[in-house]
This record gives sequence, structure tokens and C-alpha cells, in this order.
Amino acid sequence: MKKFVCAMLTVVMLLALGVSANAEGAIKIGMSGPMTGGAADYGISTRNGEQLAVDEINALGGIQLELNAQDDEGDAEKAINAYNVLMDWGMQMMAGTVTTTPCTAVAAQAYEERLFMLTPSASSPVVTEGKDNVFRICFSDPDQGSASAQYIADKKLAQKVAVIYNNSDSYSTGIYQVFEAKAKALGLEVVSVSTFTEDTTDFSVQVSSAKQAGAELVFLPIYYTPASMILKQAAVMDYKPTFFGVDGMDGILGIEGFDTSLAEGVLLLTPFSADSKEEKSAAFTAAYEAKYGVAPTQFAADGYDAIYALYDAIVKTGITADTPYEECCEKLVSVFPTMEVAGVTGTMTWNDKGDASKEPYAVVIKNGAYVGMESTKNPPPHPLIRAWGGFFQT
Repeated sequence: MKKFVCAMLTVVMLLALGVSANAEGAIKIGMSGPMTGGAADYGISTRNGEQLAVDEINALGGIQLELNAQDDEGDAEKAINAYNVLMDWGMQMMAGTVTTTPCTAVAAQAYEERLFMLTPSASSPVVTEGKDNVFRICFSDPDQGSASAQYIADKKLAQKVAVIYNNSDSYSTGIYQVFEAKAKALGLEVVSVSTFTEDTTDFSVQVSSAKQAGAELVFLPIYYTPASMILKQAAVMDYKPTFFGVDGMDGILGIEGFDTSLAEGVLLLTPFSADSKEEKSAAFTAAYEAKYGVAPTQFAADGYDAIYALYDAIVKTGITADTPYEECCEKLVSVFPTMEVAGVTGTMTWNDKGDASKEPYAVVIKNGAYVGMESTKNPPPHPLIRAWGGFFQT
């Protein structure tokens, strides 16, 4: 009886850490992200996508993987604590962290300790800059800013543009800076630029500024929580411009209590759309919905692709459960720039700076769902923007 109780306590403790109890001989992959707090949808979605990939790979019966997911609440200090917990657990590589500020802090420590990191979604150049062991699945901030301006100009969505961004957040600031420069180079008129901080809850000043300036389009390089507040404020003011976001907006439809009709017609650029008919993406969406009961977001898709990219590299380099994390790091650093991975977010290659190259899509929110713009009955201009961060760079 005592043995049974001890065994059950062990299982409970492992589950509390986000660890499978049946992972003997498995390669240990850690991740952290905001599982609670205002950005929880990002962390939960990424973790779920990663776990789905781990389950699929383990079902093949060959190489076994074990995922340990920690809650860092989107906070840098808590992310370092989570990283140390994972290192004590025996992490051999990391599929995280999820958001930029925590990932910047963790990446610096991982570089010093020579642990390989593949972030699904931390997009700031600072995350990978000067760190040969840190790669990303998502697009970088400069690429998002540049491609967004190019898309708006090419498709003639507006001539007068307003921007509302978070000047206390490196993700938002980085995208804005590149967007503004590119927009001006393309002849777009940026008629209003307003800022806010993490503590802002009243966006009347920012929305009034855009409205009074006559902006036909409002660019929002921000996360979904403040974006939802901006949309509410715009509705109160009966202001109906085109709202255009980037990957941080993904998740807005999942906010508890949010009236999704306020987001009708919002455009955003993303490497993934759950309504895609492409075989690999459609299969992923079906499997995710069957497991979790909701449609996957881009963050779930990024997490899923991160695990499969690591798996591909593990196969190529012969990493096992006994390979020390420092040796794993050197093997993965050498192989990633040589790889091409066909994922649900596109076919990816990496440069030696850790940046991914792949093809994004534009989606529109229609009837409370993300819809690939090629799938709408009366679509805006063609959604494909080829080679984000390459074709559009000048």
C-alpha cells in the first residue's frame, strides 16, 4: 500500500510540473510561456501544439520525447526561474520561451550555458542576436513591420495610416519602428502615432487621435488584450477604420467575454490559418480540435512546428536521451542552418543568425473566425506575401 501511495504521489508531482510519468529513456525538451495572466492564450496554445507533436512522434514508436512545460507568466524573472527548474529536471534542449521579454532573458543564460533554444514565437531580433544557439520558428519583428507596410501599400488598403503601439514592450516597439520607416518610403501617410504602456486600460486618447487625423487604417503591432480594448473604444466612438494587426493579435477571439463582432473585418498577417485546405495544415487542425476542443491559433501551429523541427534535427544528428545538453547544443547549432522543414506554418529554412524564412498569409476575422482571405466570398486582394523578410526588403 505504501508503495502504491508513493507511486501515485510521484505521478501527481510529475503532472503538476507538466511532465509525462511514462517517459523513461526519452529526450527531454523544456518550454516556458505565460500559462496564466493576460497573455495566457499564447502560452497555453503553444504548449498544446508542442504536446500534440510530442504525442504524435512518440506514437511512431522510435525516438521518444518528453515535454516539460512551465508557467513563466510572461515575466523575465519568472522565466529565468522556470529555466532553472527545467535545467534541474535535465532539459537537453528548449522549445521556448513563448514571448519576447522572457525569451530575451532566458536566451542570454542559455547562451552562457550552451543550451540550444528554438523559440516558437519570440520575434525580437535581440532574442537571437549574437547567440549562435538560439533559433526561431516565427518571423522576426523587422520582417513583420516591413511586410505589413508593403502589403498595405500594394493592396491600396489606405493612404492615411495611424499607429497605436506599446512603447514599454520591445516586440511592439520593434515592429512599429520598421513599419514607420517602410511606410514613409512607400509613400503612405502616417497621420497619427499614439503609444501606451502595460498598465493602460483607457484608450480613448489613442483612438481619438487616429479618428481626428482621418486615418483610414489603424496599424496595431500589439498583443490581443490591448487590441480588444482599442476595438471596444472605437465602437464607442463609432470609428470604423480598417484595423490591421500582426501575429500578436492572434488569440483575440479567445478572450473570455469579448464581443467578437467588434473584430469583424480585422486583418492580420500570420503564417497559419486554421481554415487552410492544405493537407498538412488541415490534418493538424483536425487533430488539435479533436484533442483540445478548439481551433488552433498561429501560436499552437508554431509550437507544433518547433517540436517537429527539433525532431528532424534529432534524427539527423543522432541525439539520444543520454546526450549531454552541451553536446546536443553543438549538434543542433551545426545542423539547423542546413535544414528544410515542411511545417504547418510553411516550409522553413534558417540562416546562421537563427531567423526562419517562410511564407505568410493574410487572414480576416469573419463571423467570429479567422478566415484565409483567399477563402472569403468577397476577398480583399490576393493574400500571399512572398518571402517575408526577403522579397520585401530594400
